[in-house]
Amino acid sequence: MSTVRSVHRSPVHGFSKESAESITLLTGLGVEGDAHCGELVKHRSRVAANPSQPNLRQVHLMMGETLDGENVPDGELGENITTYGIDLHALPTGTLMTIGDSTIELTGLRNPCAQINTYRNGLLSAFRSENPDGETVRRAGIMAIVTNGGTIRVGDEIHIKIPHGESEPLRPV
Repeated sequence: MSTVRSVHRSPVHGFSKESAESITLLTGLGVEGDAHCGELVKHRSRVAANPSQPNLRQVHLMMGETLDGENVPDGELGENITTYGIDLHALPTGTLMTIGDSTIELTGLRNPCAQINTYRNGLLSAFRSENPDGETVRRAGIMAIVTNGGTIRVGDEIHIKIPHGESEPLRPV
């Protein structure tokens, strides 16, 4: 069974987010009270490039097992939802996740940047590496948009619906 291990939000752009008992997702916007909430992109580097692009990074999810393996507490890498019991990176683009009474749609991978090393020197290499074929492997979580708003609480079950037909792997957004 896949579950929500913890939830987080922060009203300011920063690296880590504060834990909460629950978060509220707003349809088409993201996490209520979070700095990344909005229809248009909120990530600072993306705003600088083009502030009118859609926000495909409304909700950030990370696997608790990955955080545990690197001795990083939940919420410290800026995720909104820390999961347990699911390989998020193996899911395709367009996967729907129903959590509590809300639904999110996976849009892509978080592309970890060197800022992770400010949390702990050398940590970036744990979340971004290369496979033997020279392809970049990203393990810093996945991004989603909110298709049906609602409340997500610690302990909620995560229900997954994979898109029918041919699917695309998650790519950085």
